[in-house]
Amino acid sequence: MKPMARCYLISFLGSVSCKLSLKHQLAWHTVFVNTHRSISSKPCRSKQIVNLHNKRLIPSLHINSFHSETCVSQTEEKQERAKVDVSDKDDLVHKLFKGLTNGDRASLARSITLVESSHPGKRKQAQQLLSRVLDYNKRRTRHILQETQSFRIGLTGPPGAGKSTFIEAFGKFLTGKGFKVAVLAVDPSSSTTGGSLLGDKTRMPELARDMNAFIRPSPTSGKLGGVTRTTNEAIVLCEGAGYDVTLVETVGVGQSEFVVADMVDMFCLIIPPAGGDELQGIKKGIVEVADMVVINKSDGDLVAAARRIQAEYVSALKFKRQRSKVWRPKVKRISALTKEGVPELWDLMVNYKTLTFQSGELQVKREKQLKIWMWNHIQDYIMEAFYKQEGVDKKMVDLEKKVVRGVITPGHAADVLLKTFMKYS
Repeated sequence: MKPMARCYLISFLGSVSCKLSLKHQLAWHTVFVNTHRSISSKPCRSKQIVNLHNKRLIPSLHINSFHSETCVSQTEEKQERAKVDVSDKDDLVHKLFKGLTNGDRASLARSITLVESSHPGKRKQAQQLLSRVLDYNKRRTRHILQETQSFRIGLTGPPGAGKSTFIEAFGKFLTGKGFKVAVLAVDPSSSTTGGSLLGDKTRMPELARDMNAFIRPSPTSGKLGGVTRTTNEAIVLCEGAGYDVTLVETVGVGQSEFVVADMVDMFCLIIPPAGGDELQGIKKGIVEVADMVVINKSDGDLVAAARRIQAEYVSALKFKRQRSKVWRPKVKRISALTKEGVPELWDLMVNYKTLTFQSGELQVKREKQLKIWMWNHIQDYIMEAFYKQEGVDKKMVDLEKKVVRGVITPGHAADVLLKTFMKYS
């Protein structure tokens, strides 16, 4: 047999083995060894074989180390996906995934509704869909072989800072440059009725009509931090649908509510011209984790006030401990009404993404966010299981009455309930 043909055959046998289950790899290993011995009196030239898929020379397989790292990695990924029970048998999941990856906005909206559901059956379908979308995003990133195409930007600030007006101006600017923009707007839920107005679209009429934009308002449903329980999932789904930039608008927040910073690549604080003095900028909290401070409404009679607050925040941020080795927080003055400063703001954002990606900080940040995402789910599920636990449910009302009457302390009642939960779990 000719050397090149022999190399092709060895490469083919090695590549097929990676696609087999562990059950059949031992038998295939025997076939590979016997074939290699029968067709080869000497190793391939320079101990290399030709990869049939891309015609590049790659190191040849060793007989004694037949199961390469690639095979092991692929097998582990298959086993993990099998644990999640991802399959095409669920027609709804398959239909939503197909529509989502084709860029259908209706399928994206239905997918977000599915992951927001608290029904046990819907949750299982949501996890199947998310697993498929995560795998799809992962394979697409590997195929592109360049920096990540998606950019997640969190926008927060006090009520009345002009967040929605800024998002419409900024979103139209991005769609005009050829980007697809997804907006995840979070509305506060009523503490009395539990309802939410969900009126963000009415503040973004032009962006809502743009076919390259997708706006999804969602209620907080009592969750603190300015975001919803499923904001992370919604971001993944938007990226699976092909949206380049995802803007997460939180509810009007205070100094200590910055949960969205653990979900995005860049965290922007939007403040009005009357945003306090230099002392506000030094205070620990939301300003400390901001990558960009945007002073909105810098137009008309407020230009002077905007310039003054910009200078004060620039001075205050000098005292902050640097969180990144390649980026220092910037303070930018803009006007969402006149669009002044919006292009320059985008240039700063692109510069931030480029620097953090090239330094590896962006990838590390996303990996940490995945861990936080996991632990947030654990906390939510534990609390849900706690309230549904039969032993806890029986004692809860009685202990609450004793706490109100002052018979026992709240801490003692909590200890009793926790011991009961751990006993029956």
